[in-house]
Amino acid sequence: MPEAGDMAPDFELPSTAGQLRLQDVAGNKNVLLAFYTEDNTPLCSSEVSVFAEDYEIVQQLGAEIVAVSADDLESHKQFSAAIGGVPFPLVSDEDLTAAKAYDVVDEAGKRSRRAVFVIERGGRILHAEPWFQPGNPTQYEEIFRALGFDV
Repeated sequence: MPEAGDMAPDFELPSTAGQLRLQDVAGNKNVLLAFYTEDNTPLCSSEVSVFAEDYEIVQQLGAEIVAVSADDLESHKQFSAAIGGVPFPLVSDEDLTAAKAYDVVDEAGKRSRRAVFVIERGGRILHAEPWFQPGNPTQYEEIFRALGFDV
């Protein structure tokens, strides 16, 4: 699993904002890369919703959020609408390309588990939360500290 200090594995996959290459985003901004298990599940809805609520803060810190799951684009569009809209790209990783590169494939080998990586401009990982729990305030604070927010 990539750790703080490692170069972030690149990937190019379809997203709700069109084809997305991680290094194209990380070349210009810090990136909060959030893997989640599945659209339309309570805990993952909470994870994505919380990041959506704080999206303006993330942007003010000069960063972008990219969220990844194994769901297809149609599922992502329905999920986004169901939770009131998501202002950042939802990436479709149906073959688990990104999840495998970040070593966050679930035990069944069918989905990614919840994990978050903060990637600095240029592609180096600043912070990794390999077992992210959306309700854990300490993890959330550490992610925002890595983005440069004084928590």
